[in-house]
Amino acid sequence: MKFFLCVMGMVMIIEGLPYFAFPNKMKQMVSMVLGMEEAALRRFGFVLMVSGLFIVYMTMGGQ
Repeated sequence: MKFFLCVMGMVMIIEGLPYFAFPNKMKQMVSMVLGMEEAALRRFGFVLMVSGLFIVYMTMGGQ
């Protein structure tokens, strides 16, 4: 559980950094995302999930 909370904290730091460093650019990006089709967003989300799974698998040594 301690490791999980550490990972969640790191994710929150990485997710929050662009909003802190570039608030105007993030507003532009959010408005661009709002204009995208749902199918495109689903594909993007799927690619991110598969990429994350691959990274976790590779860092765990492929066990």
